[in-house]
Amino acid sequence: MTKIYIVPIEPLESRYTTEWYDHIPKLLDQQGADVLIVNGDDIPPLTTPGAFLDFGSTNIWKSSQLMTIAELFRLNKINPGDKFLYTDAWNPTVIQLKYLSVLMNIPIEIHGLFHAGSWDKQDFLGRLIGDKPWVRHAEKSMFHCYDYSWFATRFHVGIFGRELFDIRNVFFDDDAEAAMADYSTIKLTGWPMEYLSETLEPYSQLAKKPQIVFPHRIAPEKQVEIFRDLAQSLPEYSWVVCQDQSLTKHEYHTILGESMIVFSASLQETLGISSGAEGPLCGAMPLSPDRLSYSEIFNGYSEFLYPSNWTIDWEKYLQHKQSIINRIKFMMNNYHKLMPLLEKYHTTQIPKYFTADPLITSLLK
Repeated sequence: MTKIYIVPIEPLESRYTTEWYDHIPKLLDQQGADVLIVNGDDIPPLTTPGAFLDFGSTNIWKSSQLMTIAELFRLNKINPGDKFLYTDAWNPTVIQLKYLSVLMNIPIEIHGLFHAGSWDKQDFLGRLIGDKPWVRHAEKSMFHCYDYSWFATRFHVGIFGRELFDIRNVFFDDDAEAAMADYSTIKLTGWPMEYLSETLEPYSQLAKKPQIVFPHRIAPEKQVEIFRDLAQSLPEYSWVVCQDQSLTKHEYHTILGESMIVFSASLQETLGISSGAEGPLCGAMPLSPDRLSYSEIFNGYSEFLYPSNWTIDWEKYLQHKQSIINRIKFMMNNYHKLMPLLEKYHTTQIPKYFTADPLITSLLK
């Protein structure tokens, strides 16, 4: 029987990776798949400012995963046709996995979920490393190792194609198959977050406060300074920057459940879990710029978007500040009237972008 090896990103309590560690194997187990998790060494993480990961710990985790993979090959545990799923495709060990597969003549199938990389100029890697040849060639090599490269949004595919391979326009074609014909390993899937609806339902029942929440990490591309300035101008509302506190997942979801708006001014977003799923499922209306992946996931829901130009930088924000204030007041005053729209969003966009049927179906073939 074909075995599916899951190579997970390290589970961090503050991120969805903790849920993924259990949830993805469960999705496959329910379909009768034979699943094995390739763990890394669990090193208590430290803090890397502006990033979710501790860079030292994540490299120890990946390196120990590689040792496990090599041992599986050495002991003849890997069979032709077995499948590997990297829950974060930016993992250099995939190159050595491909190396082992080819040199030992054991054909396997490799899947990867692409989150971010240097191809996104606003991402941590893009800002710190940029387009240096060593990172760009490494990313291209990793991409070519995958038989299936999974992306959550067309927007992200577009950035990836333009910045890494200098392919323009084709990734924006309305016909997904035609758009991806030249890079047929690229596939679209919602992220495996089926558990969110059930997990967050109790928080959606909490009593609402006149409260607005900023759910992102504190990093330049998230523009928290805009949120803080709005808070000074609208003292009649409560304003919460989640990363100003050390919150448990329960405390974070409680804040979302008590809030009426989840606000974003991001310059980088390839999906938008907090604004696109967690906030809405907790009953918080999203208010996001009409750019990035937000334009895609909120397509047909213009009430949740404001013109991109309003927060494209600090100067433009100051020019359009009153317009943002007016929009916030409107949403706060009409929260209950907008609720049916949010409920419709739950039934149309959440299943599309936050359930992983295409990925799971492919793995089970």
